[in-house]
Amino acid sequence: MLNAAFAKGEGSGTVGSAGGRDMREGTKHMARLTIYKDEAANVTEVSNRFIDEYMKDANDAQLKVYLYLLRMMSAKLATSVSDIADRFNHTEKDVIRALKYWEKQRLLDLDFDENKTLVGIHIRDLDKPVSGGRRAAASTFVPLPASAVPAAADSAASETETSETPSEPAPSFEKPVYTADQLKEFKNRQDTAQLLFLAESYIGKPLTPSEMKTILYFTDVLRFSDDLIDYLLQYCVERGKKDFKYIERVAVNWAEEGITTPKQAQRTAARYDRNVYSIMNELGKNGSPTTRELEYINRWTREYGFSTDIILEACQRTVMATDKHRFEYAEGILSSWKNQNVHLKSDIRRIDDLYQQRRKNAPAERSRQNGNRFNQFTQNNYDFDALEQELLSN
Repeated sequence: MLNAAFAKGEGSGTVGSAGGRDMREGTKHMARLTIYKDEAANVTEVSNRFIDEYMKDANDAQLKVYLYLLRMMSAKLATSVSDIADRFNHTEKDVIRALKYWEKQRLLDLDFDENKTLVGIHIRDLDKPVSGGRRAAASTFVPLPASAVPAAADSAASETETSETPSEPAPSFEKPVYTADQLKEFKNRQDTAQLLFLAESYIGKPLTPSEMKTILYFTDVLRFSDDLIDYLLQYCVERGKKDFKYIERVAVNWAEEGITTPKQAQRTAARYDRNVYSIMNELGKNGSPTTRELEYINRWTREYGFSTDIILEACQRTVMATDKHRFEYAEGILSSWKNQNVHLKSDIRRIDDLYQQRRKNAPAERSRQNGNRFNQFTQNNYDFDALEQELLSN
């Protein structure tokens, strides 16, 4: 805080001659002030050039994606397309389109591996000239399934999609402005009442006229069957997304990919789910999961409530123990951990330590357990306890 003292002539309200001379002398010799602020560790810097030249032409999704990337880069944190989509209530395809848009604007560069998988994002420094065609200020690692990102051969098509409004529905799937009479006719159809009741059951409240028109759009323009709409609503609600704008974006993405059945939608959803991809990869599986494999993964994540790191730990132990029936083996591990109230990796270490202590104190018990090897199990007929002991003894 700056304090200044002024000498006043008594009763006159004017500055006295001596005081005025002192103040002028003080002013003459006063040093320039340095203005500074506290260390701003929690602040993300945005280039003025971005605000002046790029912000006005970007849409909502593009702005959110770019600013969030800057924030993560500033904090030296990793992220993923799925994380960004979840955070901002966008689909992963919206995020990918936004990344392609900023790449086209030369604000960032996308790095792909030999399998066309997105493995890195380099944010360019807008305040420095580009040298050699590219300059990056830093990078943010973005793991993503290869199938979720268009291959290099499709780059031109993807960039064409990123026009001024790349996240808008394609022209062939443009949503009409339905009239009250059209909505009334839709509601009076014989099979509509059941469909609307189904939607209200998933959303947990009566549908507004606007939401009913969205359901009409699914059947009228996107040509979705009742079964596909049922799966669409289930898919979104299970991910905590009850906003019809989000549900509509997912529906349009599915329509653009030619999805017409719940089975096709299930496989596509699994492709974009980073957790499913990570689990499949950890178990040495390539491609999309089968229906049975997806049931296991859904059980581990939803019914058991395990985080991805716990599931991946079980998968790593499974791969070390067996090269057959890996999903069944991992199910045995995770079921055992659930029964033992495992929530964190520290809980697993506690179980490991207890088991090692039992082995040390009870060799006879260990011999009995080793005699019941899990390797001889047949599918749907195995002992979970024996499985756990087999795993921990390796």
